[in-house]
Amino acid sequence: MSQGSLLAQLFEIVPDALILVDDGGKVVQANANAERLFGFATGRLLGLEVEALMPMASRHRHGLHRQDYMASPRIRQMGETGQSLIGQRLDGQQFPVEIALSPVDTEHGTRYLASIRDVSESQRARQAIIRARYDALVARIGHLALESTDENQLIQTLPPLLAAELDVDVVAMALIGLDGMITEVPASFGTEPEVIRTWTARQWSAISQELLGDRPMFLRDVSLLAEDEAFAEGALIPLLGRDRPAGVLIGLSRRPNGLDHDALHLLQSSANLLAALMQRRRTEEELAHAQRLDAIGQLTGGVAHDFNNLLTVMSGCLQLLEIECQDRPGAQDLIAGGLRSVSRGAELTTKLLAFARRQHLTPGGVVPHSLLQGLGTMLQRTLGDMVRLTIDCPDSVPAAYADVAHLETALVNLVLNARDALPAGGDITLSAQERWVTAGDGLPDMAPGHYVVFCVEDNGIGMSAETLARAIDPFFTTKDSGRGSGLGLSMVYGFARQSNGYLGIDSQPGRGTAVAIYLPVARSADSPAAPARPSLRGDGETVLVVEDESDVRAVAIAFLQSLGYRPLSADSATQAMAVLSENPDISLLFSDVILGNGMNGYALAQWAKSRHPGLRVLMTSGYDESADAVDADLRDRFELLRKPYRREGLAEAIRTCLW
Repeated sequence: MSQGSLLAQLFEIVPDALILVDDGGKVVQANANAERLFGFATGRLLGLEVEALMPMASRHRHGLHRQDYMASPRIRQMGETGQSLIGQRLDGQQFPVEIALSPVDTEHGTRYLASIRDVSESQRARQAIIRARYDALVARIGHLALESTDENQLIQTLPPLLAAELDVDVVAMALIGLDGMITEVPASFGTEPEVIRTWTARQWSAISQELLGDRPMFLRDVSLLAEDEAFAEGALIPLLGRDRPAGVLIGLSRRPNGLDHDALHLLQSSANLLAALMQRRRTEEELAHAQRLDAIGQLTGGVAHDFNNLLTVMSGCLQLLEIECQDRPGAQDLIAGGLRSVSRGAELTTKLLAFARRQHLTPGGVVPHSLLQGLGTMLQRTLGDMVRLTIDCPDSVPAAYADVAHLETALVNLVLNARDALPAGGDITLSAQERWVTAGDGLPDMAPGHYVVFCVEDNGIGMSAETLARAIDPFFTTKDSGRGSGLGLSMVYGFARQSNGYLGIDSQPGRGTAVAIYLPVARSADSPAAPARPSLRGDGETVLVVEDESDVRAVAIAFLQSLGYRPLSADSATQAMAVLSENPDISLLFSDVILGNGMNGYALAQWAKSRHPGLRVLMTSGYDESADAVDADLRDRFELLRKPYRREGLAEAIRTCLW
């Protein structure tokens, strides 16, 4: 057997597909295995350009690689490059291959032998092993997340775990602020956090727009992120928060194809677990904070109730002395000073009740556009020239259902807080927008529905995480002594929650603060016209005073007598029921809400109205704790006078009820 015949026989015996190519890239010889592998009939491969055996998208690039190889030919072992190569059959079907190359000297010059192997099955097996390994790591991370009591410890553990599993050079986690910029790099592997911050600071504004669309971002040109480093590719995976990415998981590889589809899937799964852990921890902290605030509110409200009773007695006695001492100027000055102190004490309890969600609200339809325009005009004069106030409220924003006076007070409080955060001047935006809230938005204790969101945003000094965690605690303040009571945000929080809304605060040191008040959309913006004011003096009408505190009861009786009414009194609901039964000529029931043990004031009023339909009712309270147990429609039927009240306020409330 000749050498040529032996080589031809070996060409057919070899189990791999063999193709011999000339220096023009055309196939000059192919064995039967090659014809079967690529789906060609016998002899039909001859004369074809070798690029015809691969996908159209790869042909131009392969032609360039082929020319480079032919210029410097060498033996290249199968699988040496580590690249994923794709072949294409005559019917268009594509499949993964591995190729060995070798130059061959012939009588016709140098030819190039390609040994081609279909690695579909082995690749699938490798991918299955890799995916099983990745899935095991995701399960381990999930287990760590469930068991972890320290979110920071898990964050520190994750980058080295992922880098080792993926065999990549850098894995880092970065946090994103309100403005979409990197604010912190709490964990990294392969380089220092400060280096990551330096990289991201260069081109982050350019690449963050795509990332902020909640989509993973694959970087083939890593110079956008780290121009001084020889990285071949990278990936940015957003850590999704409630309404925007809260952070980003970064992976960088110096090895081409180091971040394939499975690697990206592992990064995405890890990012999802990490984002869920961060969200769970945030929700748990908010719930614990809300429970703590509720407990403080219960205590605060109880103290306010007792304090208001004391102020009512003090105020009443001073007002009665004021009448008795009209001809003594020296005494009048002392009484006026005492009344001013009582008034300041009443303002303090009002703030405490606002935080405890026990203030008396008169909600109605509030049109945001006109409200904010009016506030803007007033506030701009107050803020001064160094602060720029912008009002942003489209006409299309629907009316909010809220007490307009308390809403104005809340917004003014927030704007003045924003001003205080701008010691060198800056920008404040007061805005309103419409928003539908769903159960998936993660706003604790807030019913899904249709809301108007009022927002006050500044670009001032911002708050640290520690300050933000205590921002709405009563009496907590970062202002200098004498410049704040620490109740401003507490009042706004209480008002929002009592209005069936929500208060959200987002802040970063050096980047500013945004405070949002969510309020339900009103069914109608119409408000009834105020009736004409009646005369404030009585005409001998009989008023039953029901009050369990004897000193407060005595003040109320004295006020009524001085105003021309005939007062009767009772110290409990049981005694009041007896007095009502014996005196059918009673015109008005004036009752405290809290009457000690037994029936409360609202229950007494309901009983009295059922037996005396023409009876008018006026309630009073320093803290309406029992109101939670009363139907809202029943509460709304009766006027409420807040303690401590002045004699003129009592007179006006009674005449309004009787008129």
